[in-house]
Amino acid sequence: MNLLKIFFTASLFAASLPATEARTPVLLELFTSEGCSSCPSADRLLESFDRTQPVPGADLIVLSEHVDYWNGLGWKDPFSSQQFTNRQNVYVRQLHLNSAYTPQLVIDGRKELVGNDSAGAKVAIEKAIQRTKIPVILSDGKREGNQIHIQVDIQSAKPGSEIFAAIAENRITSHVARGENGGRTLNHVAVVTSLSSIGTVGKEGFSRTLDMPVQAGSGANGLRVVVFVRDRASGDIVGVSQQKI
Repeated sequence: MNLLKIFFTASLFAASLPATEARTPVLLELFTSEGCSSCPSADRLLESFDRTQPVPGADLIVLSEHVDYWNGLGWKDPFSSQQFTNRQNVYVRQLHLNSAYTPQLVIDGRKELVGNDSAGAKVAIEKAIQRTKIPVILSDGKREGNQIHIQVDIQSAKPGSEIFAAIAENRITSHVARGENGGRTLNHVAVVTSLSSIGTVGKEGFSRTLDMPVQAGSGANGLRVVVFVRDRASGDIVGVSQQKI
Protein backbone atom coordinates (compact mmCIF):
# COMPACT_ATOMS: atom_id res chain seq x y z
CA MET A 1 0.00 0.00 0.00
CA ASN A 2 1.23 3.49 -0.84
CA LEU A 3 2.68 5.26 2.27
CA LEU A 4 0.73 8.48 1.61
CA LYS A 5 -2.49 6.47 1.29
CA ILE A 6 -1.79 4.68 4.59
CA PHE A 7 -1.40 7.90 6.50
CA PHE A 8 -4.36 9.56 4.78
CA THR A 9 -6.53 6.58 5.77
CA ALA A 10 -5.15 6.60 9.33
CA SER A 11 -5.80 10.33 9.65
CA LEU A 12 -9.41 9.96 8.51
CA PHE A 13 -9.93 7.12 10.99
CA ALA A 14 -8.40 9.11 13.87
CA ALA A 15 -10.50 12.14 12.99
CA SER A 16 -13.67 10.03 13.12
CA LEU A 17 -13.04 8.89 16.70
CA PRO A 18 -14.56 10.76 19.63
CA ALA A 19 -11.95 12.82 21.49
CA THR A 20 -12.43 10.65 24.57
CA GLU A 21 -11.17 7.62 22.63
CA ALA A 22 -7.86 9.15 21.54
CA ARG A 23 -5.07 7.52 23.54
CA THR A 24 -1.32 8.07 23.59
CA PRO A 25 0.78 4.90 23.38
CA VAL A 26 3.23 4.40 26.25
CA LEU A 27 5.86 1.65 26.35
CA LEU A 28 6.30 -0.19 29.65
CA GLU A 29 9.38 -2.46 29.80
CA LEU A 30 9.59 -4.72 32.84
CA PHE A 31 12.99 -6.24 33.61
CA THR A 32 12.17 -9.33 35.61
CA SER A 33 13.33 -12.86 36.47
CA GLU A 34 11.80 -16.10 37.69
CA GLY A 35 14.78 -16.36 40.03
CA CYS A 36 13.83 -13.14 41.88
CA SER A 37 11.41 -13.49 44.81
CA SER A 38 10.11 -9.91 44.50
CA CYS A 39 9.37 -10.18 40.76
CA PRO A 40 6.04 -12.08 40.73
CA SER A 41 4.16 -9.09 42.14
CA ALA A 42 5.62 -6.91 39.37
CA ASP A 43 4.65 -9.53 36.77
CA ARG A 44 1.07 -9.39 38.10
CA LEU A 45 1.04 -5.59 37.98
CA LEU A 46 2.24 -5.57 34.36
CA GLU A 47 -0.48 -8.08 33.44
CA SER A 48 -3.05 -5.87 35.13
CA PHE A 49 -1.85 -2.78 33.24
CA ASP A 50 -2.03 -4.71 29.97
CA ARG A 51 -5.50 -6.11 30.66
CA THR A 52 -7.30 -3.21 32.36
CA GLN A 53 -5.56 -0.16 30.81
CA PRO A 54 -6.15 1.82 34.03
CA VAL A 55 -4.78 5.26 33.02
CA PRO A 56 -7.25 7.39 31.04
CA GLY A 57 -5.74 8.65 27.81
CA ALA A 58 -2.96 6.04 27.77
CA ASP A 59 -2.59 3.01 25.51
CA LEU A 60 -0.22 0.90 27.60
CA ILE A 61 2.01 -1.36 25.51
CA VAL A 62 3.91 -3.77 27.74
CA LEU A 63 6.97 -6.00 27.38
CA SER A 64 8.49 -8.50 29.84
CA GLU A 65 12.25 -8.77 29.38
CA HIS A 66 13.75 -11.57 31.50
CA VAL A 67 17.34 -10.94 32.58
CA ASP A 68 19.86 -13.72 33.19
CA TYR A 69 21.88 -12.56 36.21
CA TRP A 70 19.71 -14.44 38.73
CA ASN A 71 20.17 -17.78 36.97
CA GLY A 72 22.86 -18.93 39.38
CA LEU A 73 20.54 -19.02 42.40
CA GLY A 74 19.14 -22.49 41.78
CA TRP A 75 16.78 -21.82 38.87
CA LYS A 76 17.56 -20.93 35.27
CA ASP A 77 14.78 -18.72 33.97
CA PRO A 78 13.77 -20.36 30.65
CA PHE A 79 12.82 -16.96 29.18
CA SER A 80 16.01 -15.16 30.21
CA SER A 81 18.65 -13.82 27.87
CA GLN A 82 21.88 -11.88 28.20
CA GLN A 83 20.44 -9.60 25.50
CA PHE A 84 17.86 -8.29 27.98
CA THR A 85 20.50 -7.89 30.68
CA ASN A 86 22.55 -5.85 28.22
CA ARG A 87 19.51 -3.78 27.32
CA GLN A 88 18.83 -3.06 30.98
CA ASN A 89 22.44 -1.98 31.41
CA VAL A 90 21.94 0.56 28.62
CA TYR A 91 19.20 2.08 30.79
CA VAL A 92 21.50 1.97 33.83
CA ARG A 93 23.94 4.24 31.97
CA GLN A 94 21.28 6.36 30.28
CA LEU A 95 19.35 7.04 33.49
CA HIS A 96 22.49 7.42 35.63
CA LEU A 97 21.73 4.55 38.01
CA ASN A 98 24.20 2.83 40.30
CA SER A 99 23.34 -0.66 39.10
CA ALA A 100 20.73 -2.88 37.50
CA TYR A 101 18.05 -4.50 39.66
CA THR A 102 14.81 -6.43 39.42
CA PRO A 103 11.96 -5.89 39.18
CA GLN A 104 12.53 -2.66 37.28
CA LEU A 105 9.93 -0.87 35.18
CA VAL A 106 11.13 1.58 32.51
CA ILE A 107 8.50 3.90 31.04
CA ASP A 108 9.12 5.25 27.53
CA GLY A 109 12.87 4.99 28.15
CA ARG A 110 12.69 8.12 30.31
CA LYS A 111 11.56 7.09 33.78
CA GLU A 112 12.40 4.03 35.87
CA LEU A 113 11.00 2.74 39.13
CA VAL A 114 10.56 -0.45 41.12
CA GLY A 115 8.39 -2.74 39.03
CA ASN A 116 5.68 -3.33 41.64
CA ASP A 117 5.15 0.38 42.42
CA SER A 118 1.63 0.76 41.04
CA ALA A 119 1.03 4.32 42.25
CA GLY A 120 4.41 5.56 41.02
CA ALA A 121 3.91 3.92 37.64
CA LYS A 122 0.54 5.60 37.16
CA VAL A 123 2.03 9.02 37.97
CA ALA A 124 4.83 8.43 35.45
CA ILE A 125 2.36 7.24 32.81
CA GLU A 126 0.22 10.36 33.31
CA LYS A 127 3.32 12.46 32.60
CA ALA A 128 4.26 10.31 29.62
CA ILE A 129 0.96 10.91 27.82
CA GLN A 130 1.62 14.65 27.83
CA ARG A 131 4.40 14.11 25.28
CA THR A 132 3.53 13.89 21.59
CA LYS A 133 4.36 10.56 19.98
CA ILE A 134 5.35 9.78 16.42
CA PRO A 135 2.71 7.59 14.72
CA VAL A 136 3.89 4.03 14.13
CA ILE A 137 1.46 2.12 11.90
CA LEU A 138 1.47 -1.68 11.81
CA SER A 139 -0.70 -3.50 9.31
CA ASP A 140 -1.24 -6.84 7.56
CA GLY A 141 0.34 -8.81 10.41
CA LYS A 142 0.07 -12.57 9.96
CA ARG A 143 1.91 -15.76 10.88
CA GLU A 144 2.81 -18.33 8.27
CA GLY A 145 4.54 -21.34 9.80
CA ASN A 146 7.58 -20.09 11.66
CA GLN A 147 7.51 -16.60 10.14
CA ILE A 148 5.60 -13.43 10.96
CA HIS A 149 5.03 -10.94 8.17
CA ILE A 150 4.03 -7.38 9.08
CA GLN A 151 4.07 -3.97 7.39
CA VAL A 152 5.69 -1.10 9.34
CA ASP A 153 5.16 2.54 8.33
CA ILE A 154 6.54 5.57 10.15
CA GLN A 155 5.82 8.92 8.58
CA SER A 156 8.25 11.17 10.40
CA ALA A 157 10.81 11.16 13.19
CA LYS A 158 14.18 12.71 13.78
CA PRO A 159 16.37 11.27 11.00
CA GLY A 160 18.64 8.62 12.46
CA SER A 161 16.18 7.53 15.13
CA GLU A 162 16.51 3.78 15.63
CA ILE A 163 13.61 1.39 15.12
CA PHE A 164 13.20 -1.85 17.09
CA ALA A 165 10.82 -4.76 16.65
CA ALA A 166 9.95 -7.26 19.38
CA ILE A 167 8.02 -10.51 19.22
CA ALA A 168 6.40 -11.47 22.51
CA GLU A 169 4.26 -14.33 23.77
CA ASN A 170 0.90 -12.97 24.93
CA ARG A 171 0.70 -15.18 28.03
CA ILE A 172 2.89 -17.88 29.55
CA THR A 173 2.43 -19.98 32.69
CA SER A 174 5.57 -21.42 34.25
CA HIS A 175 6.09 -23.89 37.09
CA VAL A 176 9.27 -23.02 39.01
CA ALA A 177 10.91 -26.04 40.61
CA ARG A 178 13.80 -24.46 42.51
CA GLY A 179 15.33 -21.20 43.65
CA GLU A 180 13.67 -18.25 45.40
CA ASN A 181 10.32 -18.99 43.73
CA GLY A 182 10.58 -22.76 44.02
CA GLY A 183 7.18 -24.49 44.08
CA ARG A 184 5.34 -21.49 42.64
CA THR A 185 3.32 -21.23 39.46
CA LEU A 186 4.06 -17.91 37.76
CA ASN A 187 2.09 -16.12 35.07
CA HIS A 188 3.76 -13.79 32.61
CA VAL A 189 2.47 -11.39 29.97
CA ALA A 190 4.12 -10.18 26.75
CA VAL A 191 7.28 -12.26 27.25
CA VAL A 192 9.83 -11.08 24.71
CA THR A 193 11.36 -13.90 22.68
CA SER A 194 12.94 -11.75 19.96
CA LEU A 195 14.13 -8.13 19.95
CA SER A 196 16.11 -6.58 17.12
CA SER A 197 16.97 -3.29 15.49
CA ILE A 198 15.29 -3.12 12.09
CA GLY A 199 16.74 0.15 10.78
CA THR A 200 16.68 3.89 11.17
CA VAL A 201 14.28 6.62 10.16
CA GLY A 202 15.26 8.46 6.98
CA LYS A 203 14.27 11.92 5.78
CA GLU A 204 11.14 10.50 4.18
CA GLY A 205 10.21 8.23 7.09
CA PHE A 206 10.32 4.44 7.07
CA SER A 207 8.27 1.83 5.24
CA ARG A 208 9.07 -1.86 5.17
CA THR A 209 7.50 -5.29 5.27
CA LEU A 210 9.21 -7.33 7.98
CA ASP A 211 9.75 -11.08 7.78
CA MET A 212 10.49 -12.19 11.33
CA PRO A 213 11.29 -15.78 12.41
CA VAL A 214 9.43 -17.26 15.38
CA GLN A 215 10.18 -20.33 17.43
CA ALA A 216 8.46 -23.55 16.41
CA GLY A 217 5.64 -24.36 18.81
CA SER A 218 5.50 -20.84 20.23
CA GLY A 219 2.39 -18.70 20.50
CA ALA A 220 -0.06 -21.14 22.06
CA ASN A 221 -1.84 -18.11 23.53
CA GLY A 222 -1.04 -15.80 20.64
CA LEU A 223 1.84 -13.49 19.85
CA ARG A 224 2.23 -9.74 19.63
CA VAL A 225 4.60 -7.62 17.58
CA VAL A 226 5.74 -4.37 19.20
CA VAL A 227 7.61 -1.78 17.15
CA PHE A 228 9.12 1.27 18.81
CA VAL A 229 11.29 4.23 17.83
CA ARG A 230 14.21 5.35 20.01
CA ASP A 231 15.75 8.81 19.80
CA ARG A 232 19.49 8.20 19.60
CA ALA A 233 20.49 11.36 21.46
CA SER A 234 18.19 11.08 24.49
CA GLY A 235 17.33 7.38 24.47
CA ASP A 236 13.64 8.28 24.79
CA ILE A 237 10.99 6.11 23.14
CA VAL A 238 9.28 8.59 20.80
CA GLY A 239 6.82 6.24 19.10
CA VAL A 240 5.42 2.77 19.71
CA SER A 241 2.67 0.49 18.45
CA GLN A 242 1.67 -3.15 18.67
CA GLN A 243 -0.33 -5.68 16.71
CA LYS A 244 -1.47 -9.01 18.08
CA ILE A 245 -1.08 -11.98 15.76
